[in-house]
Amino acid sequence: MKHQTILAIILVFFSVNVFADSSLPEKEVQIGLSGAYVPGGFDSASDVYVIVNGIFQNGCYKWKRADVENKDAFNHSIKSIASVSQGMCIMVLMPFQKEVHLGKLASGKHTLRFENGDGTYFEKSMTIE
Repeated sequence: MKHQTILAIILVFFSVNVFADSSLPEKEVQIGLSGAYVPGGFDSASDVYVIVNGIFQNGCYKWKRADVENKDAFNHSIKSIASVSQGMCIMVLMPFQKEVHLGKLASGKHTLRFENGDGTYFEKSMTIE
């Protein structure tokens, strides 16, 4: 009986290592955001940033990057990108919070459009002094 238990433990360990193989492919997906915090007090010499947050569907999602597109000098579009690994995942909701750098912006009122992966978006405004 002792040998069977040890054999079962070895088989489980081997199975977990096979599924945890880092050579499994990953794909990038655009993810939705729950909200964004836009701090104040920036001027035209500041490196401007915002803080975004949301919830990943499961443990296979990892924050990858934010794609910032400057439509013009005062309108900016932000898309959040995650990498999703293929394989076994822990099936729990995973909250995240990340800082997104926008760079130096001109003085004035800016509109930030946070685009979700399903075509919806929300907007925030920011004033640069």
